[in-house]
Amino acid sequence: MKAISFRGDSLNDLKSFNDDVKQQIGYNLHRIQIGKKPLNYKLMKTVGIGVREIRVKDKDGIYRAIYVASFKEAIYVLHCFQKKEQKTRKKDIDLARARLNELILERKNVK
Repeated sequence: MKAISFRGDSLNDLKSFNDDVKQQIGYNLHRIQIGKKPLNYKLMKTVGIGVREIRVKDKDGIYRAIYVASFKEAIYVLHCFQKKEQKTRKKDIDLARARLNELILERKNVK
């Protein structure tokens, strides 16, 4: 089973969500860990190759967890946030992209 690694403050953001949303995102991350697809996801090509977002909607709003699972050692959660409008805000995409770029640089420096 792949490890899960939270980048930046994504874990703190996830912890701030209500219990139902946390449970749904956690369940979907577990599905990814065991080689299954999340129940509701979307490709996020605007962030990078292999990046997807887990999509959760509940009584309090719409939530997202952007992750990349294409590296063999771990699933990297790049950003967790509550959506305020239909289209994902540029600042959320930019933050996830920056964290992905940092991750790629770190992986290059380790090898």
